[in-house]
Amino acid sequence: AGMAVRVSVLPSPRCLFDEPVQIRVAGLQPQQAVTLRASLVDESGELFQAHALYRAGSSGELDLGRSPALGGSYLGVEPMGLLWALQSKTPHKRLAKRNVLTPFCVDLEVYEGHGDTSRLLGKCTNERWFLGEGVKRISVREGRLRATLFLPPGPGPFPGLIDLYGSGGGLIEYRASLLASRGFVTLALAYMSFEDIPAMPDILELSYFEEAVNFLRKQQQVKDTGIGVLGLSKGGDLALSMATFLPGVKAAVSISGSSFNSFIPLKGDGFTIPVHPYDLGRMKINDESGLVDFSDVLDDHMDPATWDCRIPVEKSLAKFLFLSGLDDMNWKSHLYCQEAVQRLRQHGREVEFYSYPGAGHLLEPPYLPLCKVSIHRVLGMLVLWGGQWREHAKAQEDAWRRIQAFFWQHL
Repeated sequence: AGMAVRVSVLPSPRCLFDEPVQIRVAGLQPQQAVTLRASLVDESGELFQAHALYRAGSSGELDLGRSPALGGSYLGVEPMGLLWALQSKTPHKRLAKRNVLTPFCVDLEVYEGHGDTSRLLGKCTNERWFLGEGVKRISVREGRLRATLFLPPGPGPFPGLIDLYGSGGGLIEYRASLLASRGFVTLALAYMSFEDIPAMPDILELSYFEEAVNFLRKQQQVKDTGIGVLGLSKGGDLALSMATFLPGVKAAVSISGSSFNSFIPLKGDGFTIPVHPYDLGRMKINDESGLVDFSDVLDDHMDPATWDCRIPVEKSLAKFLFLSGLDDMNWKSHLYCQEAVQRLRQHGREVEFYSYPGAGHLLEPPYLPLCKVSIHRVLGMLVLWGGQWREHAKAQEDAWRRIQAFFWQHL
């Protein structure tokens, strides 16, 4: 009968979600044709799967870091393809972690042949965690704050970050918990559609975000070199506003964001930044699929009539990093980032800007699979986000490295 087929995940079957692993199969016949399949069931019971066809080497071994996939969910040598290519059985589901205290378990199975997957040869499970060893999760309901604080193990002091997601609202913790696992004290902050915060507030108050900065600065494990802010989408323009108007913020990262205040007026001390004018009449709805394309909803940002909703980033002394996908189908984040970068450079400010061909709007921590379309939680519509599978996966790996390096450098 020969050796039993063994599937292994190295260096360990347990890891953090953002860590690459080596997937290997041993004990196959030389040149044997096999199908590898990854399966993950999310917290709502939704099944995500990816598969790829491989051929074993002359020694009966398979190493996904060296062997090319010959077909399936992706092609070529993709050591982590089985993760980033995971797709939901039900269309238009986004893989996101709600409870960061439990891992996602990815079942890796090897089947005989390239046709039907009836004969299972071997399997193992990769446990992928969002909370590193010893990281503490603390729920924060202090004053108006609706947030979760993540503390790395040890006395620190660590750089402090505030993490903001987009207009879907809620309190989203998985990126913050991963950043804490990488050595940052991180505060995941809700600002719409959560508990007593309305789905679509009439106005957002800068003082709320200032409260978050002050709360973080007074944590004993936080370095006193200033706070960093990281925001995606609507969170991106909020990150820029915080870095512009709150002197405690020293570094800001905008992911797929805008340099204009979007969708909700922002009230500061004695001023209000109005909303980038938009017209929902310009959204395009596909009759067959019901998918909504929002990319033309906002007025042209080159029109001076929109300029009073610009965030005056050039007045800030903070450091900035802009990241955008060139295949963002949600809004023209690349153009909005370019506009801000131009303004900063004209004023002699240092700024970093990376744009990724083939990447969509939802640039997430690495190995979370591309979500091209999903329900927008606040709008209740199926929204197009854009992105090509492989390019988006590579962009997420690169962006994650750059975000961490940027905060270590400036905080």
